Amino acid sequence: MEYEIVNLNQKTLVGLSAKTSNNSPDMGNIIGGLWEKFYTGGVHDRIKNTVNEFAIGLYSDYTEDRNGYCITVGNEVSSLDGKNKDLDVKIIPAGKYAKFSICGNMVTAVVDAWQQIWQMDLDRSFTGDFEEYKNADVENAEIDIYVALK
Repeated sequence: MEYEIVNLNQKTLVGLSAKTSNNSPDMGNIIGGLWEKFYTGGVHDRIKNTVNEFAIGLYSDYTEDRNGYCITVGNEVSSLDGKNKDLDVKIIPAGKYAKFSICGNMVTAVVDAWQQIWQMDLDRSFTGDFEEYKNADVENAEIDIYVALK
């Protein structure tokens, strides 16, 4: 799987969060439930000061064994001015990332890509990995996956 190395500035993400792990039998339901609540629960429409329309799925706060993490589904915002009350705020740290660009079904393409990424010998920092959804076409999604590197 091909990727490019990019340097990103810090991003501020506002959305919904939950904790899960790769071994959890409920992992798919937890992550899928956040995305459903984000879109059909009106959260996406409530977020103020968004930088763009790209939805982001952030994996952060990894456990020591790198298996557990916090998943946050949201949008990048330009500022926090009290308008996004009752939502979680996460910082995507500035730094070096491996950027994977994929196209396809929003669910299966992302799952397949992550399965390959987890098998790769990347010098990961586990400070915050994320998916950026560039469109909302479920079957032909354009998605960039960013993996934080040391």
